[in-house]
Amino acid sequence: MRNRFVVRLYMFACVVAACACWAAPAAAQFQPLPNPATGERYRIEASAAWWFPDATMLVASEGLGQLGTAIDFKKDLGLDDQRMSSLRVVLRPTRRAKFRFELTPMKYESSGTVTRDLVFNGQRYRASLPVNSTIDWKAYRFAFEYDVVVRDRGFAGFILEAKYSDIQTELRNPVLVEFARARAPIPAVGGIGRVYVARNISVTGELTGFKLPENLIEGASGHFVELDLYGTLNVTKNVGVQVGYRSLDIGVTVNADTPNTCPALASSGTSACLTMRGAYLGVVARY
Repeated sequence: MRNRFVVRLYMFACVVAACACWAAPAAAQFQPLPNPATGERYRIEASAAWWFPDATMLVASEGLGQLGTAIDFKKDLGLDDQRMSSLRVVLRPTRRAKFRFELTPMKYESSGTVTRDLVFNGQRYRASLPVNSTIDWKAYRFAFEYDVVVRDRGFAGFILEAKYSDIQTELRNPVLVEFARARAPIPAVGGIGRVYVARNISVTGELTGFKLPENLIEGASGHFVELDLYGTLNVTKNVGVQVGYRSLDIGVTVNADTPNTCPALASSGTSACLTMRGAYLGVVARY
C-alpha cells in the first residue's frame, strides 16, 4: 500500500514537472509582442518623390584675377521653376537604427538676353547679348538615424549625416563658352519625429543643418539647412503614398582666399547658393 502511494507521488511529481517545463516556453511564446503601426515593419524602404519647388539660385566664379558677378539665374538669365525628382533608400537592421541614402538631381537650362554685364570665370558677358545657361546640381545625402524613443504609434530620434553637393555651371553666347564647378562635403545633424494619427496614417517632421567651419577645409566653406514635413497614407504594410513640403538651403564656396556666406557671393573662388521650397508627392515601397 505504501509502495503504491510512493509510486503515485512520484508520478504526480513528474506530471507537475512536465507541466511546468511546458508552461515556461508557452508563456514566453505568448508574451505580448511589439505591435507597430502599418508601415513600420520593414528592413528596406525605397521612396521616390516629385517636387515642385520655387527656386532661387545665385552663382559667382572668379577667373583671371577678376571677381565674379553674383549671377541670379532667375533675374539675369530667365530661369523658370520646374519639377524635380528625388530618390531615397533606407536600410533598417534594427528597430531603432537606420542607414539612409538620398539623391536629388537638379538641372536647369535657360536662354535669355542679359540686361547688365556679367563676369563669369574671368570672362565678361556683355549686356544685350543672348546667353544660354545651364546649372547641373546633384545633392547626395548619406545619413545615420537612431530612434531614441520608439512606440507602436510613432518615434523620435536624431540624425547624423553628410551632404555632398556637386554643382556645375555653364554660360554660353555666340563668342564665349565658360563653365565652373564646385564640389564640397557638408556634415549635418538634426532630429526626426513621427506620429500616427490613425493606424495607417502618419505625420513626419525632420530638420537637419550645419555650417561648415571656415578652417576645417582649406579654401572651402558651406552651409546646409533642410526641413521636410510630410504625411504618409500606408495602403498596405508594403506600399504607401506621401504628400509633403520640403525646404532646402545650400551654400558652397571653394578655392576661396576668404570664405563667404550667401547671398552676398563677394569672395574669391567659386560660390553657389541654392534655396528651394515647395510641395511634393511621393510613393514608398517596403520589404
